[in-house]
Amino acid sequence: MNISLSGWAQRPVWSKEQANAWYAKQPWLLGCNYTPFNAINQLEMWQAETFDLTTIDKELALAESLGFNTLRVFLHDQLWVQDAEGFKNRIGQFLNIAQKHKIRPMLVLFDSCWDPFPQLGKQHEPVQGLHNSGWVQGPGADVLKDPAKQAYLEGYVKGIVSHFKNDDRILVWDVWNEPDNTNNSSYKTFEPTNKVELVTRLLPQVFAWTFSAEPSQPVTCGIWHGDCSSPEKLNPLQKIMVENSDIISFHNYDDAQEFEKRVKWLQVFGRPLLCTEYMSRGNKSTFQGSLSVAKKYKVAAYNWGFVAGKTNTIYPWDSWQKPYPTEPELWFHDIYRPGGDPYRAEEVALIRELTQANAKNDKNQRAPLQTRTKKRQKAAAQH
Repeated sequence: MNISLSGWAQRPVWSKEQANAWYAKQPWLLGCNYTPFNAINQLEMWQAETFDLTTIDKELALAESLGFNTLRVFLHDQLWVQDAEGFKNRIGQFLNIAQKHKIRPMLVLFDSCWDPFPQLGKQHEPVQGLHNSGWVQGPGADVLKDPAKQAYLEGYVKGIVSHFKNDDRILVWDVWNEPDNTNNSSYKTFEPTNKVELVTRLLPQVFAWTFSAEPSQPVTCGIWHGDCSSPEKLNPLQKIMVENSDIISFHNYDDAQEFEKRVKWLQVFGRPLLCTEYMSRGNKSTFQGSLSVAKKYKVAAYNWGFVAGKTNTIYPWDSWQKPYPTEPELWFHDIYRPGGDPYRAEEVALIRELTQANAKNDKNQRAPLQTRTKKRQKAAAQH
């Protein structure tokens, strides 16, 4: 069975040459998974009543000051059902703010993590000490289990991607975050027992809808677990993900040695690599360790979290077994406190050091060849 959709999708999957040519034009891409501090989830970030451009502008200014040039941002299918035109308009406003701060986001269409019962409207308040106590899946379990309820998903994907398909403000489309995550440590008992089967059936359609919109931006779907050291070791869902991705994305919340091992594994596919989730201090995934590897191999890197807030991601995953009564001494994710003070000044200094070097290298690479030649000639004459 040929799982690739490139034979019949309107826009074929990029060749390795196309993908690598696109990546060669990019600076070293560095950023974070972004949700405003005052939003508990995707719905609260984007719904008209709680869409907060003032906060977004302030926080993206902070991201720009770090040298971040990209962000990973989650959308949601129910927002399309609620108010398609308003949703597209708010995405456009967000992209304007991002552009103002020299940031090009990656937009995520679907997500299989955390609460399988998303509901529009006012979102509940965070549960004290509980990691991602309000984050929601999209599509929800009821839609995932019933093909009759999935008709609107095609309109959502095609509507969003086609509207922004030639928008230079968008860097990448990520079609589905951790599609086969069954949330064993949190919502397992509420998940469909055949969730992996259901997602494996739906994901090829999502890719087809995305490519039928003919996006000019690359498309991806990230591997987040298992042995992916060779094409033969991929499971059926991972094969769908890899064979229909223009660029390869992955998650890694382990130490630097394990991060590098994953990078080397994925190099076998011969495409640009983007680590779209990393950095969990309690799990030995750190800026110091992971970024040294990412820079060495020019792997794009998006840490989880930015300004600590309603997502509660300063608390570790095990908070689902033992909620924390107070702020943990060791933050799991996130970089800044709500007022803009860094959790660890040395981490901020490291990121700025790396991004400043990145900016200098990028400027040198983009300098006209003639200018660089004159500089070399002048230097040679002086010697």
